[in-house]
Amino acid sequence: MPLTHERLPASLILMLAASAGFGVAALYYSQPMLGVLGPDIGASARAVGFVPTLTQLGYALGILLLAPLGDRFDRRRIILAKAAVLVLALLGAAFSSSVAPLLAASLVIGLTATLAQDVVPAAATLAPEAHRGRTVGTVMTGLLLGILLSRVLSGFVAEHFGWRAMFVVAAASIAFIGAAVARGLPRLQPTTQLGYGALLGSLAKLWQRHGALRRATFAQALLSVGFSAFWSTLAVMLHGAPFHLGSAAAGAFGLAGAAGALAAPLAGRLADRRGPERVIRLGAALVAVSFAAMLFAPWMAPAARLGLIVVSAIGFDFGLQAALIAHQTVVYGIDPGARSRLNAVFFTGVFIGMATGSAIGALLLAQWGWPAVAGLGVASGLGALAVRLWPAAVSRPAATCGSAA
Repeated sequence: MPLTHERLPASLILMLAASAGFGVAALYYSQPMLGVLGPDIGASARAVGFVPTLTQLGYALGILLLAPLGDRFDRRRIILAKAAVLVLALLGAAFSSSVAPLLAASLVIGLTATLAQDVVPAAATLAPEAHRGRTVGTVMTGLLLGILLSRVLSGFVAEHFGWRAMFVVAAASIAFIGAAVARGLPRLQPTTQLGYGALLGSLAKLWQRHGALRRATFAQALLSVGFSAFWSTLAVMLHGAPFHLGSAAAGAFGLAGAAGALAAPLAGRLADRRGPERVIRLGAALVAVSFAAMLFAPWMAPAARLGLIVVSAIGFDFGLQAALIAHQTVVYGIDPGARSRLNAVFFTGVFIGMATGSAIGALLLAQWGWPAVAGLGVASGLGALAVRLWPAAVSRPAATCGSAA
């Protein structure tokens, strides 16, 4: 149940942020290690390529099929259960002797890494309304740093200690998080008694009923298109002329993204004080401007071009994270009794945007080069801004979906 303090203890917020970060990081540890992992277990490049695919597929299924359970059951118990299974899955990956058990473990890793999507609604529930944006922003900083720094960490550990060691380290980190959650996270009362089928069915009802949810999902999905297009094509672009840089250099760009992720707490404070709409519009505009700056890269010297890409990456990531936190403030305020389901709908849209951006970005880079990828980023920022500037439809007040949806 919600705490009665004016603000949550800093130790609790830190624990929630770490839980979200280490949980989501489990999705990305494998990506920099595929080159050494495949030969070690005798798997082809094509077969081992299914490892991140199944991990992402598991995460998408987990968001859609498991995240809504946070409204039906105590989120603390759900987080602990997922953490226990995630530890076993990571250890299963570490000790896989062939590709088949590794692929099975990857799917389970994706499903249970969705504990991060239980932590964020828990933070929104525990935080007092006046500080909800700031609290969610801080927790999201942990999640975003987990995404951006996981590849850097796994590349380093795999290079010096082997890929199996990285999975063991990941399992240990989740076990530590599970112990901290068991000790420090209060119980959270369910907000609905709906059965599982009705719970999933209510997702469509929430989508139809709440225009604010649709606007937030559309806008953030558009921003995710540019974000994913950039990060999924960056390594390929840097590998070619005129840079000829390796994967380690591409991974180091994650540090630039991490700098942008520090926008999350600031965005949360601004959303609390000035309202989320202004923060979202400013964030979308910053995304468009940052990508537009990269359109000038072909006319610059290689060293200056790299500097421009770094600055632009910080800028668009700052804008995207600011919009994300403000959008979550909007979404979590729609219906307190349906926060897990609202979160599931919202992040399903974000995931679709990221998958779309990755596919389109690869196509644009192959056909027309890096300027086309930057152009897609500009379009994604302007599209999100247009969604937020478009007048919201006036709709009748909607009943909550906590116990009756």
